[in-house]
Amino acid sequence: MTEKGYKVLRHKYKWSVNRLSSRDVVEALKKEIKRKIKHGIKILGKSRLFIGIYHRTFKVMAHLPVKRNLVMFESFFGRQYSCNPRAIYEYMRDHCPEYQLVWSANAKCTELFERHRVPYVKRFSLKWLMLMTRANYWVTNVRLPLWMSKPKHTVYLQTWHGTPLKRLALDMEEVHMPGTNAEKYKHNFLAETARWDYLISPNAYSSEIFARAFGFENTMIESGYPRNDFLYQQNNQETIDLIKERIGLPKDKKVILYAPTWRDNQFYEKGRYRFDLALDLAQMRQKLGCEFVIILRMHYLIADQLDLSEFEGFAYDVSHYEDISELYLIADLLITDYSSVFFDYANLRRPMIFFTYDIEDYRDHLRGFYFDFEKKAPGPIVLTTEQVIEAAEQIAASNFRVSDRFDAFFQKFCSLESGRSSEKAVKTVFK
Repeated sequence: MTEKGYKVLRHKYKWSVNRLSSRDVVEALKKEIKRKIKHGIKILGKSRLFIGIYHRTFKVMAHLPVKRNLVMFESFFGRQYSCNPRAIYEYMRDHCPEYQLVWSANAKCTELFERHRVPYVKRFSLKWLMLMTRANYWVTNVRLPLWMSKPKHTVYLQTWHGTPLKRLALDMEEVHMPGTNAEKYKHNFLAETARWDYLISPNAYSSEIFARAFGFENTMIESGYPRNDFLYQQNNQETIDLIKERIGLPKDKKVILYAPTWRDNQFYEKGRYRFDLALDLAQMRQKLGCEFVIILRMHYLIADQLDLSEFEGFAYDVSHYEDISELYLIADLLITDYSSVFFDYANLRRPMIFFTYDIEDYRDHLRGFYFDFEKKAPGPIVLTTEQVIEAAEQIAASNFRVSDRFDAFFQKFCSLESGRSSEKAVKTVFK
């Protein structure tokens, strides 16, 4: 080794002259070589040439013999063990032992799958490629990349991830998302939905919209959402207390869940959206802090990290909590806006407040709604933090009674759900 190289290693690994040994040098060299190799692979993996070869390899391997009992699951691009795919997986794990069930996991999120002792493979790894191209079934809740050529033998179950309030896909007049335009966005959406063999719908209202907005012509499974089985099966005080303890919430206070959606026109770059928190937490703590705590759950597309340090003991960031269904269960009151979360939360028959400070812009310019949201929302619609506080105080004073509009809303959107939606979906697809 040159004297210069020796000095670099000594500085990098903080050797002292007295501790220096040949073994130190060898170990340091090994670490440095591994680091260089990893760095090289990372750069190579981002090159157009490598990506092109990988995509073509996927197409070629799609012709390999099928593994008929293999089911590949994915939720929100491999970042979560959650939502409808999780519910279907857990039902199959308990009732369909003849199937091999494997999760596609983002390389940065593997600890989550290990913690749940769920069999997984790193997304886009060579092993993942081998499994995805030979699997008889794909189960996911968001669109998969179009370069993933669906093998002829693969059955693609798309569970989707919400009941539509805001306009979707082909029903959108304008597209404000980065990196695309309306024509390109709709063309790519149609190319993806053409691959879906089955699509899960939570109700008849959604079935009609999905068929038109997605251009979907294959089998619609109108079963209710599998993920909501949990809300019927685990709605008990013991489970609620365990979840609160896991998050670190006081058990003697009511819980408000704030779960807003993202805005198409507020972004940093493609796939990374920002969110301006319009809720005044200082004012809420002053007025509601004696009786409530608030947990904030940002949409999975929002890149901002919340700094709630000044509200310690009152406000908690649960944006990265693995499954929002558990947050529904512990929440006595939901505050949302145009997010589809309120359709799911309604299954618990608990009150909601709609904080829609930008409703005119959102309704008239960004997305538009499928029904008269302002007349049929199952809770008060408010525009300011002061109105949020007033509505929360009134709900608490009424012993958390739901809105007068709630029963009609529940009958239209939640009547199919009773805790058996996973079973219905599995028995339809996995015959």
